Amino acid sequence: MKGENIVKEKSYQFALRIVKLDKYLRDKKKEFVLARQILRSGTSIGALVNEGEQAESKADFIHKFAIALKEANETDYWLSILKDSELITTNMYNSLHLDLLELLKLLTSIIKSTKKMDN
Repeated sequence: MKGENIVKEKSYQFALRIVKLDKYLRDKKKEFVLARQILRSGTSIGALVNEGEQAESKADFIHKFAIALKEANETDYWLSILKDSELITTNMYNSLHLDLLELLKLLTSIIKSTKKMDN
């Protein structure tokens, strides 16, 4: 399916950034609950993309990528909470948010184009 290698790499790199953010939040800010939330959703994106590569059908592929999109949207929510509660700086937020927006666009595009195939 077109585009999944790009999204696989970008979601993996984003997950690494989220792991580092989790460490920062736990070590420097002593914030554990929000750190766990964003770690779960932010790393799930890439895991689901990876699962999607092994999809048993087009419907399964779309389903995995749709869940990845939901996880990306949830991650966006947690990033906003972290910024607005001043647990991360605006610069940290902007950098992560830019990468997340790119993932959201890629996932949306892949889902739409896959749905159009064979129609």
